[in-house]
Amino acid sequence: MTRTRRPVRTAALALAALLALSAAPAYAAEEPPMKVTDGLIDTSDTATLGLDLAKRARTITVFAPGDDDLKYNHGVVLMPFKGRLYAQWQSSAVDEDAPDTIVTYATSGNGKKWSKPIPLTAPRTDGYTSSGGWWTNGRTLVAYLNVWPRALTPRGGHTEYVTSTDGRRWSKPRRVTGADGQPVNGIIEQDVKALPGGRLLTAFHVQPGLFVKPYYTDDPLGVSGWKQGDFTNQPNTPEISRELEPSWYRRPDGSVVMVFRDQGGGTLRKLAAVSTDNGETWSRSVETNVPDSRSKQSAGNLPDGTAYLVSNPTGTRTRYPLTVLTSADGVTFDKGYNLRTANDLQPRRYEGLYKNAGYSYPKSVVWNGHLYAAYGTNKEDVQLSRIPVADLARRGGE
Repeated sequence: MTRTRRPVRTAALALAALLALSAAPAYAAEEPPMKVTDGLIDTSDTATLGLDLAKRARTITVFAPGDDDLKYNHGVVLMPFKGRLYAQWQSSAVDEDAPDTIVTYATSGNGKKWSKPIPLTAPRTDGYTSSGGWWTNGRTLVAYLNVWPRALTPRGGHTEYVTSTDGRRWSKPRRVTGADGQPVNGIIEQDVKALPGGRLLTAFHVQPGLFVKPYYTDDPLGVSGWKQGDFTNQPNTPEISRELEPSWYRRPDGSVVMVFRDQGGGTLRKLAAVSTDNGETWSRSVETNVPDSRSKQSAGNLPDGTAYLVSNPTGTRTRYPLTVLTSADGVTFDKGYNLRTANDLQPRRYEGLYKNAGYSYPKSVVWNGHLYAAYGTNKEDVQLSRIPVADLARRGGE
């Protein structure tokens, strides 16, 4: 998901939300589900946040537009499929969320050399389509497509998908459906991952407006059977939830921590909630001490169980540096490294609406012994940073 409106609270909404909290799930987090150790991040150091550069991190450019190319590129998501790495993103000529926005993708056999962009969609006449991410059951690749109808009020949308067995030929778009067989009226978060038992977990931003809700399905392909988890949003506006654009990781005890952008609280810190039943019920979200830039993040686990968080923990609206924080227990994040800093941020070459500087909306995946984190640099260049898993693992393995 891309740009959202600045929330404006009302007293009536706050009262209604407080009443709703009394009906929240019985499990409630008594303290923040995650934290960063004091002194690890120095937000006064705007260049590096006081963190070292990861020694073996490498930056790779997937696509850098020239004068004749689509110059707005954002929302980059990665997925391995049949020995290749796939990158999906939204692209338009000049501006964010413009009517000519399409979803495109590229592929690589080694994560370093990439194909030219291949369109997945065409411009719509009734709105636009943005990147919704990927999933695969190993045999079929699913590309999610977030559809934003122009006439829909308040602003929101729904999720379609296309499938391929070879990464080249794609099915016609269909709607993602829920357990009742009906389409899910919501924008999927680009963060579908599997729990150890095979259940898929992510979030949708459901209508009316954009209200984030955790969703899960036991459909291995991730296109049907989605169920909304029991989760109560914090008070905000009638059009958008305070919690937004989450990612998630697992703790060693099997509980799941979902990490949110705080869109409405003005904290510039991450919010987090916990589920102890594989995504069916959730604690209320609470403010953590993890700095944020009011942007997406990417949380997950390395093969040994180490929890990680890729984000821009600046405590301001600035989206650089790009860092990875790690935790052995899934609670305390006490180590961190920079993947990119202000020192190697290339200048923006083309102007466009909302093309702010930095490394925006990271999404990550583990592939062939490396953690890959992809992002839109200056919402213009499609890039990724990769680092050996061995350099980050905290629990005795790769």
